[in-house]
Amino acid sequence: MKHLYCLWLFVMFSLPASAQDSLFALPQNYLGSIEKKSEKVSNRIDASAEKAVSKLLRQEEKLYRKVKKISPEQAEGIFRKGLDSLRGLKTAMKSGKLQLPPGIKQHVPALDSMATSLKFLGGNQELLQGSKEKLQGAVSGIQSLQQSLDNAAQIERYIKEQQKALKAQLAQFTGLSKNLQAISKDAYYYNQQVKEYKSLLSDKKKAEKKALELLSKSKIYKDFMQRNSQFSGLLGLPATGATAQIEGLQTRAMVEEALRQRVGNNPASRQAVSQLMDNAQQAFSKYKDKLPNMSTMSDEPDFKPNPFKSKTFLHRLELGGNIQFQKTSQYFPSSTEIAGQAAYKLNGRSSAGLGVSYTLGMGTGWNHIRFSHQGIGLRSFLDWKLKGSFYVYGGAEAKYITTIRNGNDLKAWNNWKPSALIGISKKYKINAKLKGNIQLVYDFMARQQMPVSSPIILRLGYTK
Repeated sequence: MKHLYCLWLFVMFSLPASAQDSLFALPQNYLGSIEKKSEKVSNRIDASAEKAVSKLLRQEEKLYRKVKKISPEQAEGIFRKGLDSLRGLKTAMKSGKLQLPPGIKQHVPALDSMATSLKFLGGNQELLQGSKEKLQGAVSGIQSLQQSLDNAAQIERYIKEQQKALKAQLAQFTGLSKNLQAISKDAYYYNQQVKEYKSLLSDKKKAEKKALELLSKSKIYKDFMQRNSQFSGLLGLPATGATAQIEGLQTRAMVEEALRQRVGNNPASRQAVSQLMDNAQQAFSKYKDKLPNMSTMSDEPDFKPNPFKSKTFLHRLELGGNIQFQKTSQYFPSSTEIAGQAAYKLNGRSSAGLGVSYTLGMGTGWNHIRFSHQGIGLRSFLDWKLKGSFYVYGGAEAKYITTIRNGNDLKAWNNWKPSALIGISKKYKINAKLKGNIQLVYDFMARQQMPVSSPIILRLGYTK
C-alpha cells in the first residue's frame, strides 16, 4: 500500500500543470442548460423584434394614409421607401431568413462568459464527462443568440432613425402627434424589453453556477479567459497572463499599493478603508439607478414610461399571503383565515391579483379548543398607491363558511357567501427579499351573512 501511495504522489507531481488542472469534471447538464437558455432568450428576442417591426409598420401605414389625404406626392416621398423596407424586413423575419449586414457585435457579460467557457471546453474535452456531442449544440445556441442580439441592436437603431426622420419630415403637418408619440413609446419599450431579456442570461441555474465555480478555480481557464473573451478583445488586453494597464486607468495593484502607503498594514485601518469603499460603491450604485437607463441622454423618452411594461410575466408577479382572526370571545379567536395570493404589477402604482384562503376553526374558548375545517375562500383584489407606503385596497371575495365534511359540500352554491371590501393598506420593508403589509378593510356585505360577523377586518401579510 505504501508503494502505491508513493507511486500516486509521483504521478501527481510529474503531471504538467495543464493535466493537474483538468482533473475536475463539470456537471453533465451544464451544456444542456446553456443550450436551453440561449434558445429561450434567442426566441424571445426574435419575437420581440418581429413585434416591434410590425408595430412600426402599422403606425407608418396610418401616418401614410393621413398624409396622403393632405398631399399624395409628399406622402409617397416620405413613406414609400420606408414602408417597402419594413414590409421586406417583416417578411424575412416571419420566414426565418433575416440576413442583416454585420454591425457592431453586442457585448453581454453573461453571454461572453458562456461563450468563452465553451471555447475552453472545446480544447479540453476530457472535462465533459461523455457530453462531447452536446458541445456543438451549446455552441450553435450561443452563436444563434449572439446573432439575435446583433440583429436586435440594428433593428433598434433603424427604428430610432425612422422615428427621428419622421418627426423632422412631418413637422409641417398637424394632427399627427398621437401617432408619432405611439412610435416613440414602441421604440422605448422595445429597447427596454431587449434589456430585460439580456438580464435573463445572468440568472444562472445550479449546473451553470457549479461549472463556472469549478472553472474559476483553474489557472489555465483564467488565463484562457483573459486571452479569448470578447471583453479582453474590446479592451485590447495582451495574449499573456500578465496584468495589463489600460492608458488612463489604474490597475488593482496600483490602487492597493497607494492604500498600503497611506494607511499602512494595520488590520483595523485597512478594514475601515474597506468599509468606506463599500459604502462609496453602494452610494454610487444608488445614483446610477436614478439616471435614465439608456445609451445616451438624447434617448430619454418624451413620456412617462411604465417600468413594468417590458418585464416578463413572471417578473411582474408578486407572491404573498396574509392572516386574519375572528373572535367569539374577548380573548380567544374562534377561527383563523390563512390566504395565499399572486398579484400582477400593472404599473409602478397599482396591481391586481387573485388568491385563495382556508379557514381553520379553533373552538369556542380556552377551555374548549377544537380544530376543524371551517371553510375555504376565493379572492380577487386591486390596490392602488395613495401616497408614500399607503395604498387603497379593494376586493371581491366568496367564502364557503360551513364546516366541510367532504368534497361534495363545496358543490352547494348557497353556502358560498360573498364579500365586498374596501380599505387602506400600509406596506413596509422586512428585509431585502420580503415586504410586510397591514390591511384595515370594511366588508359592506358582512351584516347580510349568517352568522353575522364584524364588518371591520384586520389582516397581516407579506409579499416577496
